[in-house]
Amino acid sequence: MELLTIVDSLGLRLITRKGHLSREITGVYISDLLSDVLAHAKEGNLWVTLQAHPNIVAVATMKELTGIILVNGRTPEEATIQKANEESIPIYTTDSPAFELAGQLYRLIGES
Repeated sequence: MELLTIVDSLGLRLITRKGHLSREITGVYISDLLSDVLAHAKEGNLWVTLQAHPNIVAVATMKELTGIILVNGRTPEEATIQKANEESIPIYTTDSPAFELAGQLYRLIGES
């Protein structure tokens, strides 16, 4: 499934520049621990987290993740936005909690 389909279906709000919306999502990884994401996320995954500091961009870049979704209405720090734009990592936000978003993502990806 393409990132654009997920963004449109869930009404996610883009915080950074668009990035690569045509990229295929290989899965979703949900974690707030950077070390856990480094150890277990797969290339092409979409990352769901509540972390909003610049280190999330470094992790997403290292793991070649498709994008980052911040839950609970979180907004990233300005330094995070700048770094994400430099690295072409799109960051989205939603007011949904992680549990609710996980269910929505599961239904979407399961239908594809």
